[in-house]
Amino acid sequence: MEPIRTFESRTVVLPFTNIDTDQIIPARFLTTTTKEGLGHKAFADWRYDAAGAPKSDFVLNSPEAQDCSVLVAGRNFGCGSSREHAPWALLDFGFRAVISTEIADIFRSNSLKNGLLPIVVDEQSHQWLLQNPGANVRIDLEATTVHLPNGQSVKFPIEGFARYCLLNGIDELGFLLQREDAIAAYERAHA
Repeated sequence: MEPIRTFESRTVVLPFTNIDTDQIIPARFLTTTTKEGLGHKAFADWRYDAAGAPKSDFVLNSPEAQDCSVLVAGRNFGCGSSREHAPWALLDFGFRAVISTEIADIFRSNSLKNGLLPIVVDEQSHQWLLQNPGANVRIDLEATTVHLPNGQSVKFPIEGFARYCLLNGIDELGFLLQREDAIAAYERAHA
């Protein structure tokens, strides 16, 4: 995992509420155990027509969406079934963070474990982001703050252990492996 500390990006806005994991990555693409290539499948039913051609009116197909690493979504993003493929697809597409007023618990947990930063903001800040697509934001995980171009700084909550892992670019297994010597010493002492 790539560490997250501070980064800047323009935003892409998907203002719809209740975007579920089947919309993020349709079930027919869940047969893979690898993350590579899933970005092409992200929002596949919204991005492509029946022949597989990109729909020109879908925001992620627009030139303005290229190289954006922050997705601003409507309320209750990532609801539905638990599938780790959803954050995998968003990461492979190029997103590093998702901002909403509400992010589903299981999706949030899967995101944090895979290096995608789920950010919950207040309603007023969210409305500003929805109304200003393409805004350049700076996300500071160390300070748990989103800096908006209008000068506003918005704090966001994140669980301490997840924050530590993201800042250091490790997952839970990586965290345990860093403590392998201490674990072995404990096991020897308590054999």
